[in-house]
Amino acid sequence: MLSGPPPPDHPVPAVVRRLAAGRPTRPVWRNELGGLTFEIAAGLGRWFVKWAPPDSGLRLDREAERLRWAVRYAPVPPVLDEGADETGSWLLTDGLPGESAVVDRWKADPATGATAIGAGLRRLHDRLPVADCPFGWRVEDRLARIRGLATAGRLEPARWHPDHAAFGVDGALARLADVPAVDRLVVCQGDACAPNTLITPDGRFAGHVDLGALGVADRWADLAVATWSLHWNYGPSWEGTLLEAYGVEPDPERIAYYRLLWDLG
Repeated sequence: MLSGPPPPDHPVPAVVRRLAAGRPTRPVWRNELGGLTFEIAAGLGRWFVKWAPPDSGLRLDREAERLRWAVRYAPVPPVLDEGADETGSWLLTDGLPGESAVVDRWKADPATGATAIGAGLRRLHDRLPVADCPFGWRVEDRLARIRGLATAGRLEPARWHPDHAAFGVDGALARLADVPAVDRLVVCQGDACAPNTLITPDGRFAGHVDLGALGVADRWADLAVATWSLHWNYGPSWEGTLLEAYGVEPDPERIAYYRLLWDLG
């Protein structure tokens, strides 16, 4: 299953209908694990409901926990409700202003989009306090999970990016064992792909969504993925724009490492 907008007539789970309480509701996203996101009209604003089937492995409770912590410091969605039952789990949040960085408007203006993404990541990294963050996203933990997948025979090079597939499982694991020194520890967004940045109508950073993996890590864990995401959302020419807006020079070694780590994990 590929990620993307579901059809407008996609069935709405019962719990989402209950939370909407008759308000207009539309599906806006479906991820690779079968999780769905719906937008609910709420007066002059809007709410968003994430719903995950019970066997998906998605942990919306973890995202709710991270949002409740991060909202004190940065523009992220406030949690309104969460829960789980035998039909699945859900997370209801208030909507932030702005639209995703990958709507048609910003795809047609990638310079503005890439600038907003870079500026937004810098703001997040500067504002979230590392010393007070109870969540980790460190290389050691991610590597342990990847090695577990390898032991279980669940790493599939055919599904990796072409830059990585030729390494094979053993070659990729060997490269990941050579961990670069930390440049700067920050609280990372955890999924810094372009769709998870919101942009105001006048082209400025508005906020971040999808923070289920938020945690302390080297800032390049976010920056490597954010710049990579521009390739398939805007084209390959905008990495420098994002990094300039963030305020950092390219670091090819760390970029290559954290992209491989992301691809396998």
